[in-house]
Amino acid sequence: MKKPSVKLLATILLGSTLLSQPVYAATPPTMLVVGFSMNNILTLDPAAITGKETVQVLANIYDNLVSLNAIERAKVDPQLAESWTIAADNSSITFKLRDGAKFASGNPVTSEDVVWSFKRLMKLNLAQASFLKTHGFTAANADASFTAPDAQTVVVTLPKKVDPQIIVQTLGIVGPGSILDSKTVMEHDKNGDQGAAWLTNNSAGSGPFTLGQWASNERVILDQNAEYWGEKPAMKRIMMRHLAESQSQRLMLEKGDIDIAFSMSAADLKALEKDENVEIQTNGGSGFYYLAVSMKDEKFQNPKVREALRYLIDYQGLNDSVLPYFGTLRDRPIASGIFGSLPNAGYKLDVEKAKALLAEAGFPNGFSTTLRAISDVPFMSAATAIQATLAQGGIKAEIITGTGDQIYGAMRERKYELLVGRGGGGQLPHPDSNLRATVYNPDNSDAAKLTNFQGWRTSFYDEKINKMIDDALVEGNKDKQIKDYEAIQTYYADMVPALQPFSEVVDSVGFRADVKGLQLNPSWSTQLRTVTKER
Repeated sequence: MKKPSVKLLATILLGSTLLSQPVYAATPPTMLVVGFSMNNILTLDPAAITGKETVQVLANIYDNLVSLNAIERAKVDPQLAESWTIAADNSSITFKLRDGAKFASGNPVTSEDVVWSFKRLMKLNLAQASFLKTHGFTAANADASFTAPDAQTVVVTLPKKVDPQIIVQTLGIVGPGSILDSKTVMEHDKNGDQGAAWLTNNSAGSGPFTLGQWASNERVILDQNAEYWGEKPAMKRIMMRHLAESQSQRLMLEKGDIDIAFSMSAADLKALEKDENVEIQTNGGSGFYYLAVSMKDEKFQNPKVREALRYLIDYQGLNDSVLPYFGTLRDRPIASGIFGSLPNAGYKLDVEKAKALLAEAGFPNGFSTTLRAISDVPFMSAATAIQATLAQGGIKAEIITGTGDQIYGAMRERKYELLVGRGGGGQLPHPDSNLRATVYNPDNSDAAKLTNFQGWRTSFYDEKINKMIDDALVEGNKDKQIKDYEAIQTYYADMVPALQPFSEVVDSVGFRADVKGLQLNPSWSTQLRTVTKER
C-alpha cells in the first residue's frame, strides 16, 4: 500500500483543527506537532506581547543579541552577538555581531537593525518596553542609548546607574531583546506605526523558523527558515495547535497525533508517567501563581482585609492537589534559589484569624466579591479551591472566567476585584526581576498605563519599597546587596501588599519518547530547533 506523503499528512492535520471530531494521523518525521492553549496569544509583535505562550512561539522566530541558558540560569550565551564587553566604569556595553547572519528575507543582520529594533521598542512604548524603562531607558533618550559605530558593533549606553549584567540578561529575553528586520518591517509601515499592525500576524526575524500562519485560537504554523545562520533544524515545519482541554492533549499524545503537549493538568501528567511511549520533563519556570486584589476597590485598601485574604489561602493544599507539575510552594516575592531570597514565611490557612481580621476591618459577616481566572489549567482549579476557602471566612466570591484577553485585560485596565493569576517576573536570574514585576510601581496614575508592572495593575503604590528596590539594584557590595533584598522581603510581608504568591512556577511538558533534544527553558523561550525524532 502506498504511504501518504508528508504534504498530505500535513493537510490532514491542518484540517483536523477545524473539525469537532479530530482526524488522527501519526505525525510526519520532519514535522513537529505541539499542543497547548493559545487563549493568551493576542499579537505576535515582539514589542507588544504578553504571556509565556506567545514567548514560546516567538522564541523560534526571532533571535536576540544573547540568550539565557536553559540549564545554568545565571549563564548568558552568545546569539547574534558573538561577544560583548562592559566598560570599566559600568556605563556602557559593547556587542560585536557575528558575521553572516541573515534575516528570513535574506537581508543581512546589521547593527543598524539591532539599534532600530531597540529604538522602535522604546518609541512605540508597548508592553515589552517596561523591561528597559525600569532601568532609565526612554523614548527620549533612545537615540543616545543605542548606537551603531559600524555594521558589526552595537553600543548600549546606560542612562542611569544600574548593574550592567541585568541589562545583558534583559536583552536575552524574547520581547525586549528580539531583533527585527528593519527594512522588511518598514515596508509595511502604516501611518507611522513602524509595522505594528503588520507584525500582529507576520514575522521579520532571523531565527530558525518563520511564521507561516496564525489563526487565533486555532493554530500557529512555523516553517523552517532557509536563511537561518545557525545549524539547520531537523524539523521542516512546526505546527502548534490550540488544544485548551488537557484531556484532549493527553489523548492525542497517547495516540501519537501530537508530539509535545505543553499545558496538561497534573492528573493527566501523572497518568502519562505510566506510558512507556511518553516522557515527562519538569524544569524551573518563571514567576508565581498568586492571588491579587485591586486597590481601586475601597475594601481592599484596608491592610487588615488584605491580611485576612493571606490567611484564607490553603498554601499546602493548593500545591499538593492543584499544582503538582506546575508549581511548588512559595509565599515570598523572590523565587527560591535566587541570591538574597528568604525561606518561606510559612503562611497557612487560618480561618479564625482571618475572621478576626475581617471583623477588625469592619466586615464581621464578610462580603461579596468577584474572583477572575483564565479558563485554563491550572487557573480554574486554583480559583475554585480559593473560592472555597474564602467562603469559610465569610467572603462570597463569584468566579468570572474567560480568555487571557478577558481576564488579564481587566487587570491591565484595573477593572477587577480579585484575580488568580500567574506572573511576577523571574525570567532573569536576579531578584530585581521578581520585585519590579510584583510590587514596583513608579507612577500609580491611570494615565501612566504601566501595564507590564503587576504593582501598577493592582493599583498598589508604596514609595519606600520603590526606593528599596532601586537602591538594592545598584548596590556594588554583594553582601550588602543580599541583605538589602532580604530586608525588602521582610518589609513586603509587613505591609501586606496587593499580590500574594502561593506557589512559584515550574514548567512540565509531556512528549513522545522518540522526540529527542527538547529542553525546557525557565525564561519560557524553549528552542525547538534542537528537537529531532527517532523514527
